Amino acid sequence: MNVIEEMSKIGIIPVVALDDPKDAEPLAEALIKGGLPAAEITFRTAAAEEAIKIISKKYPEMVICAGTVLTPEQADRAWAAGAKCIVSPGLDPIVVKHCVEKGYPVVPGTANASDVAIAIDLGLEYIKFFPAEQAGGVAYIKALTGPYTNIKVMPTGGVNTQNVNDYLGFSKVFCAGGSWMVKKDMINAGQFDKIEEITRGAVDTMLGFEVRHVGINMTSEEDAISLADQLQKAFSFEKKVGNSSVFAGTGFELMKKPGRGTCGHVAVATNYIDRAVYHLQKRGFEFDQDSASIKDGKLKAIYLKGEFGGFAIHLVQK
Repeated sequence: MNVIEEMSKIGIIPVVALDDPKDAEPLAEALIKGGLPAAEITFRTAAAEEAIKIISKKYPEMVICAGTVLTPEQADRAWAAGAKCIVSPGLDPIVVKHCVEKGYPVVPGTANASDVAIAIDLGLEYIKFFPAEQAGGVAYIKALTGPYTNIKVMPTGGVNTQNVNDYLGFSKVFCAGGSWMVKKDMINAGQFDKIEEITRGAVDTMLGFEVRHVGINMTSEEDAISLADQLQKAFSFEKKVGNSSVFAGTGFELMKKPGRGTCGHVAVATNYIDRAVYHLQKRGFEFDQDSASIKDGKLKAIYLKGEFGGFAIHLVQK
């Protein structure tokens, strides 16, 4: 997995301005524990280069981007310090060409069609859109990228917990940059527990996990229909008979014969199944790849390995 692919799987890239390198390690730890093993550390402060060195040495698994890179010299310093990607607020062909020649992944800022055209001419497929909200938000990105079918965008600037899924839900957005979980005053005050908490909340908002239905293993079609009839009588849950199961409303799937799980299965829906798989793997869970359901080249459902209280669990795309 290359760095751009991993940024896409992570989904949200915290944008960080550090005043003191001593804050680098505890901040990285808070982000990792909160579920976002990534950061764009901006070169707007003198501490950026040393902070990148500290994090890349202590936590090599983190995706560290150098942000606000304005010159080739800054790009070289950031890369030597351990950055895995170079990000800039605008599109400077000199900086981009330098990064391309050196082999540095680079995501320059764009704000209009002319910028996008230049980025494509420089051989880029992934660009930053900045400042996202102030420049027109999701609607503007949709209009801007319409003519450019292969471009993927990282919006940054004004992205927050209320609108992050508006951005990530658009197919041409590969990740989003945000600073709401790593505000400078929290960093300077040493509130790393709070940063971890807000980061975890950002991940939860992005993934949007919710129980879609519970599948109950029945011994026969007759038993499944009988239970569905009871649930319909008791709660007015509409009965729908399918090929392999009978639904009672949307919350109960009654299997005509025992399926996965000792007792059955639980379907958990998520906003972005590929990102959910990545994040759950980071939390130590494994998946049964043979159970993957793929349609039109996209993952639609997959089971976790093992059982949970006698139930199998599978993720489904909302």
